[in-house]
Amino acid sequence: MKEAMYYEKQEGGKVHCLLCPQDCVIAEGRKGFCKVRVNIDGTLYSEVYNRAMARSMDPIEKKPLYHFHPGSPIYSLGTRGCNQHCDFCQNWHMLQPDAGTAEITSEQAVEEALTHGSVGIAYTYNEPTIWYEFVLECSRLARERGLVNVLVTNGSINPDPFAELAPYVDAMNIDVKSMDPEFYRRICKSKLEPVLATCRAAKRAGIHVEITNLVIPTLNDSDELFRELVDFVASLGPETPLHFSAYFPSYKMTVEPTPLEALLRAREIARKKLHYVYLGNVVIRDGSDTHCPSCGNLLVSRRGYRASIEGIADGKCGRCGREADLVL
Repeated sequence: MKEAMYYEKQEGGKVHCLLCPQDCVIAEGRKGFCKVRVNIDGTLYSEVYNRAMARSMDPIEKKPLYHFHPGSPIYSLGTRGCNQHCDFCQNWHMLQPDAGTAEITSEQAVEEALTHGSVGIAYTYNEPTIWYEFVLECSRLARERGLVNVLVTNGSINPDPFAELAPYVDAMNIDVKSMDPEFYRRICKSKLEPVLATCRAAKRAGIHVEITNLVIPTLNDSDELFRELVDFVASLGPETPLHFSAYFPSYKMTVEPTPLEALLRAREIARKKLHYVYLGNVVIRDGSDTHCPSCGNLLVSRRGYRASIEGIADGKCGRCGREADLVL
């Protein structure tokens, strides 16, 4: 364990965690909402510092990141715990307090990434915010060694800790799960506005940002909610990639899987204001390819998680010369 960052001590041995919008006040011997930050004798500790539950070499498209080093492998690791408790969580087993972890140091993670020819390190699988002390330490070291850092995140982090971490982050995929605050409160046990604030802060910091929305029938799939999401993403910049992903029943959620029609409808709405819209968790022709928004030239073709750069020359469309809006 390691003493946590971003907390205040209070009277009676309590601590106030300032890391994320859950805003936990934690009594002695108790844990926060994330189940990995614990108050021991009036001091807040991280139980998962230097503890990993999963690590693997993944295609970067799996994050998903389509406009950041397409076709590259990236060393990916995560631990247990989360600061959202979504009823549809696909990695729910990583939320459990008895989920097994193994020791790993920042130095080991960086060396493993370098040894395997990775473009960088992705902090993923669970929510990297609650692993803050390790992620900050590891991302600093990775940057020193020439690796990029990627966060796959729900965006629920407070402004001050994000501002300290942001200089070491190169790319983020942020889940915006709905534009309905009640959806966040009821389904995710969380808040919408801090997520949107993180998206804006990441763009201001010059971080490459892509947005993912898991489309769940009857809960967040109305045209109105799609339009609100598209308007928000467009406010970040029309070049911001948006991924609509199909939902399948998982954990506590038994709603029927997402029909293809809902994804196609979302894409049609999004294409009116955004240059790059993708469909995930489905097999559909042209659902994941990248085309030039000016002339339609195929820039990157994708089959599953395999990506092939097709029509880019010197970072521009090989046909019309428009900037490709990709980090290569």
